Amino acid sequence: MHSDTSNTSIGGIGRDRIADLRETEGAAFRKARPKSQAKIGNGLPGFFSGVPMHWMNDWPTPFPILVDNARGATIMDIDGNKLDDFCLGDTGSMFGHSPPPVARAIRRQAGRGLTYMLPSEDALAIGPLLQQRFGLPFWQIATTATDANRFALRVARAVTGREKILVFNGCYHGSVDETMVRLIDGKPVNRPGLAGEFRDLTRTAKVIEFNDVSALEAALGDKDVACVIAEPVLTNSCMVLADPGYHDALRKLTRQTGTLLLIDETHTISTGPGGYTRKYGLDPDFFVLGKPIAGGVPASVWG
Repeated sequence: MHSDTSNTSIGGIGRDRIADLRETEGAAFRKARPKSQAKIGNGLPGFFSGVPMHWMNDWPTPFPILVDNARGATIMDIDGNKLDDFCLGDTGSMFGHSPPPVARAIRRQAGRGLTYMLPSEDALAIGPLLQQRFGLPFWQIATTATDANRFALRVARAVTGREKILVFNGCYHGSVDETMVRLIDGKPVNRPGLAGEFRDLTRTAKVIEFNDVSALEAALGDKDVACVIAEPVLTNSCMVLADPGYHDALRKLTRQTGTLLLIDETHTISTGPGGYTRKYGLDPDFFVLGKPIAGGVPASVWG
């Protein structure tokens, strides 16, 4: 007979000890940030839940770090605390905060207009560069990876005449509705904590475990999936590498069932100049790259 300690511990660490540690670290955080606490300790005025984006309340700190500036891999808060940044805007600033070439380009462009709804001469170079770098012949620009993924999935549905999308458990593709599903006890459900969503997203989305070839074969067997959307490496549930041969099986099965394949490299582009796709010879139908492509400026591409 085994005793159930789930109510008193997490991972073998007592809940009381975790609570004490959180209180101690929270007190140290507040003590080091008196200016920040005075300004936002009770939330930022005018913002729902006191933060510009609701998920900022998910951080375990008593209140968000109030940033003064950031350069390279360092953030400075308004209290003068200098922090090594291992997040880098969740890869938006993957190559450092405000890289000098990006900062110079923004300053140069700011005086020439920021949005035209028309191309500039820069587009003459960008299109061929995307073709050369990532291997697909046709490209479009979007503002976020969420938008780019959504646009590509719309095209996939139009091409195949199918509605369903297949994702992997623990994936992250921005806030695309169909990707907000999880497997819990082997059953597909809406992702827990998904605020404001009343629809059953599993009606148009299938979800399986990454690296499970048998599950992949079964999910695609009905030939009702328009597109598989995948990170080459799962990055939002620790780091889950593809098993040897898995990407080959994924490509083979999608082709056999008339299913299109979208590779989202927003988090994995750091693999190399052409991302994981180029380094490991993937051959997707669609390729999406989000926030890192513009050095921290909101932008994305899809091909």
